[in-house]
Formats: sequence, C-alpha cells, structure tokens
Amino acid sequence: MSPVLIRRVRLAAAFVLLTYLILHFSNHALGLISLDAMETGRRWFLAIWRNPLGTLALYGAITVHGVLALWLLYQRRSLRMPSWEAAQYGLGLVLPALLATHVVATRIAWWQVGTDDRYARVLLGYWVVAPERGIWQSITLTVAWIHACIGVHYWLRFRRWYPRVVVGLFAFALLLPTLGLVGYVAGGREVVALARTPGWREGLARVTHPPTPVESAALVQTRMRFLDAYLAALVGVLGARGIRRLWQRRRSIRVSYTGGRAATVPVGFTILEASRVAGIPHASVCGGRGRCSTCRVRVVHGLSDLPAAREAEQRVLARVGAAPDVRLACQTRPVRDVAVMPLLAPSTAPGDSLAADVRQGRERELAVLFADLRGFTRMAEHKLPYDVVFVLNRYFETVGTAITQAGGVTNQFTGDGVMALFGIDVGPAAGCRQALTAARAMVEGLAALSAELAGDLPAPLRIGIGIHAGAAVVGRMGWGQSFYLTAVGDTVHVAARLEQATKDYSAELVVSEDVGRYAGIDLSAFRRDDLEVRNRAGRVPIRVIARVTELR
Repeated sequence: MSPVLIRRVRLAAAFVLLTYLILHFSNHALGLISLDAMETGRRWFLAIWRNPLGTLALYGAITVHGVLALWLLYQRRSLRMPSWEAAQYGLGLVLPALLATHVVATRIAWWQVGTDDRYARVLLGYWVVAPERGIWQSITLTVAWIHACIGVHYWLRFRRWYPRVVVGLFAFALLLPTLGLVGYVAGGREVVALARTPGWREGLARVTHPPTPVESAALVQTRMRFLDAYLAALVGVLGARGIRRLWQRRRSIRVSYTGGRAATVPVGFTILEASRVAGIPHASVCGGRGRCSTCRVRVVHGLSDLPAAREAEQRVLARVGAAPDVRLACQTRPVRDVAVMPLLAPSTAPGDSLAADVRQGRERELAVLFADLRGFTRMAEHKLPYDVVFVLNRYFETVGTAITQAGGVTNQFTGDGVMALFGIDVGPAAGCRQALTAARAMVEGLAALSAELAGDLPAPLRIGIGIHAGAAVVGRMGWGQSFYLTAVGDTVHVAARLEQATKDYSAELVVSEDVGRYAGIDLSAFRRDDLEVRNRAGRVPIRVIARVTELR
C-alpha cells in the first residue's frame, strides 16, 4: 500500500472517530438539562452507531486507525520526533488500554449478555459503585480529545483559510469537552441523589439486566485478552524494529551536511531521519509527512544515485518551483553516500512551509502594476522638505489603500512611484480585474486628494499607470532584516515600460492586451498600438486609456 493511500485511509478512519467523539461529548452535555435529556440523546446516538452500517463504520475505523498507527510506528526509522508528534503518538498508544474497560462494560456487555448500558446504569457505576473508574473515564475522554485536536491542527494548518478560522476552532475545542464533562458531572450528581431513593437501584437492575457474576467474570476475561493482544502487538512492533535495525546495520550510508557535520545511518533511512538520529537540527513543520516543503535540501553530491521522487514529493516540489537538485528530506531515502544542504532554517514557521526558498522564488502567473506621480519633482523644488514628505505620505496612503482594498500587494515605494502585485494566490484572471479596479480607485483617490490640498498645490496631482500580466518569479528577496515580497522577470520589466509609456501617450493608463484577455473585458474601444520594449524581442500589443474613468 502506497504512503498516500495509507494516509487517506487513516484520515478517513480518523474522521469517523472524530465524529463519534463529537457526538459523544454532545450527548454528555445534555446532562446540563437532565438525566432524561441524556437518555433521549442517547437513543439518537445509538440509532446512528448501533445499526449494522454504523457498527461497521465505527469498529472498522477503530481497527484501521489502530493497525495503521502500529504499522507507521514500525515504518519509522527513528523514534526521535517533534514534541507535538511524540505527544500525539503517546496519547494514541495509551488510548486502547484506557478505553478497554469502558467498551467492555457497555458495548460488549450489551452485545454478549444483553445488558442495557443506559446512562443511569453507567453513571451509577462511575459515581457510586466505583468512583475511581469515573475519574479514569474523564481522563480517557480528555486524552482522546487532545489526541484528536492535535491531529486536526497539524492536518489543517497548511490550508490558506485555516488562520481565519483557527480561533473559532480553538474555542470549539475548549467549549465542547468542557460542556461534555460538566454535563457528565451534572448527570452523575443526579444519579447519586436517585441512588438514595429506596428501591431505585433494584428497579434499575430489573430493566437494565446487569451481568451475573459468571458473566462479569467472562467480560473481565474478554478485557484481559484484548489488553494482552494489544500489548503483544505493541511489543511485537518494537521488537520488529529492533530486529530490523540489527539487520540494517550491516549496510550503512553516510549523509554529509554543509558545515562539516555528518550522520551514518542504515540504508532505508530518509535524510530527515538521518538528521534526527545525529541530532542535527532540520526544519520539518509537518513532521516528515511530505505535506510541506520546509525540510527540502539541495543535493550537493550524489543526486544521480538517489531513487526517483515519488508522486507526492514531485507534487510538493512542483508547487514551490524547486530546482532539479532539490529534494524533500523526509521522502528521500539514499542508497549511497550523499551530501546535502538544508535550504530552510530549523525555526521555519508553518506559514513559510509552502513558500519557495527566498533565493529561489516561485513562478506565478500574475498582474503587475507600476504607477508614477507626474511632475512631482518640479513641484517639490519649490516646497520645504517636510511639506514634500507630507504630500508624499498622503499620496502613498491613497494609492496604497486603493491597491490593498482591490486585493493587491504593495511591493515597492520608490520616490514618487509604486509597484504592486495582483493575483499571487488567485491567478492572473482575478489579478488583472483587481489591478484595473485598483487603477480606477487610485485615480479617483488622487482627484479627491488634489481637491483637499488644492490650496497647497500649483496644479492637480496626475498619475500614470502601467499594467501587464504574465509569468514572474515571486519570492522574498533581500538581505539581513530587509527581506520583502517582490517579483522579477519579463512581466515586471514590461509593466514598468508601460507606465513610462503613459508620458508618451499623455494617458492615465496603458495596459497590455494580455490584461484585457485575462480579465475578460473588451478593450477594443481604446487606441491600440505595438510598443517596443528595450532588450525584448518583439513588440507588446497595448491599449491606451486616456482617462481611467472611461474604463467600464
């Protein structure tokens, strides 16, 4: 089974278990209303999970999730891992032992001897007969929820929309188990009060059919057999890992890193696992699951000897525009000695995981806008420096607001000019529409600013704007503390030339025909020309828009 398929099957099983846990906590929370409300909710809960399809889904998910967890534990070449991953593994491995008593006393007892595991009977056992079991049950629910929340967080954190909903999800993650446990306490206190009523326990026993001493002993044996089997499976996995390690020591490879450090590991280890075994810091935001690119390395020596990248690795590398000599350390298993250079610092944040190397960038189809304030240099000659700074800051505020509200990114403010990028994440079609919207807003904002400062300006402020769309390399570039998002390439060069052409045509806006094509708008009403661009073969078809307000 391929790693991708294993991950998808395990994820599907996890969804089933998470749904079960959410409904279970919700049912517990009804205890805040009454014990009867808990029982009513339980009937709906059982209607979902105790029919043949629900039973198959639930216990199939438990089996698949557990077996694959043990399989992945065996597959790991090193048990060194980030603390969050160690916590998730640890909590997941203790859960079966914690759940065994509860499952046997409820589901198995109902299945084997016909015991009705209604809330009143279960809470009586947890709050009156054996309170210590009630404490353990609360711990079990908490462990299961934390295990699930860690998994959900590290599954979703690479989604672009996740930062917008993470606060809400965190509130839900705190509120649901709190309500569930408080409801559990409220229901337990109600049962404690009922247990003092003469004849209540006897009446409950008549309708719930508790197991006889012989049946109870058989259920205990069932629980012990499960625990023995689980312990044997866990010991078997660890033993198999030990045997494999002894066998693999016969064949080792050396992974060398820039800076003189090296790791000697058995064949079969990934480069990331080699780093962990040797204690060499290595970025890996997703924990080595091939879901981010933070662990990527440049192969300095031995590239031709590496196994070909699988589909999942190829997809990630293509997404970040990686060079041919770049591989994901978590997916690459060298068979011969190799020398590598990690490309990201170990402290890389999740938000940077899909960004390209700051020196490498990533290619994107986008729209680039250049704008320049006309005649401002001559006007500034007759003004005090502080007055010039004031006007420039108001100008930059006006055009910057227009750009960001349209969905663009202000890239550079140089002198009285500005460069902006549109469509980095949404593509060139939306980017071109955003750029045209921003151009109109910039002109309208500048007219309003000119009216506001009319008493301090010799003439209204005028602007020239050029827009072009196409491929460009986008990345964070710079040095030291001065890194900023920018774009380079022919598209940027052409856009800058179009802005300069507004002077030649005495126009507010010059756009390439590519902009109209991407945006899906008809520019045939405007003057067409073919513009020559220095150091570029061929002319660029353009449209000249004398007044941006004419653009509909």
